[in-house]
Amino acid sequence: MKIYQIHSKQNLPISVDEAWQFLSNARNLGTITPDYMNFNIISGADRPVYAGQLIQYTVTPIANIKMQWVTEIISVKEGAYFVDEQKYGPYALWHHKHFIKEIPGGVEMEDIVDYKVPAGFLGRLAHPYLVKPKLDEIFEYRKKALEEKFGVYKNPEQTATTLKQDILA
Repeated sequence: MKIYQIHSKQNLPISVDEAWQFLSNARNLGTITPDYMNFNIISGADRPVYAGQLIQYTVTPIANIKMQWVTEIISVKEGAYFVDEQKYGPYALWHHKHFIKEIPGGVEMEDIVDYKVPAGFLGRLAHPYLVKPKLDEIFEYRKKALEEKFGVYKNPEQTATTLKQDILA
């Protein structure tokens, strides 16, 4: 059994509270998912994230093939992290950890996804050509969508150093 992992970090110029309010609301998933995937929540997004929450949605990730996906929020620490697992959907395993922490001038958001593709040997063959590039594309889209919504992070420590160098020059 081969388990793959995606690890993504992004800094944004917002507060932990603002990041948490956005990320912990399942209704916002559609705004950070590419339009062509036709992301549609069926149920479960009527409350802020909580342990035991089931979220059902449909998505068309490849060739207009509509898929149902059900995830369960299995763990939550408000303002810090939440974890979701696929109960039903396209993967043999999907375990997604979302972390938020304060940094100078904003927040660092970190996603760690452990996943297993279905279809055994054939799935492992398709992974580097189909699955991994698609997941990379989706996470890159998310990064850009979050920057468009919240702005580009500028490290205040680097900005201060640059200003000091400009003044000395």
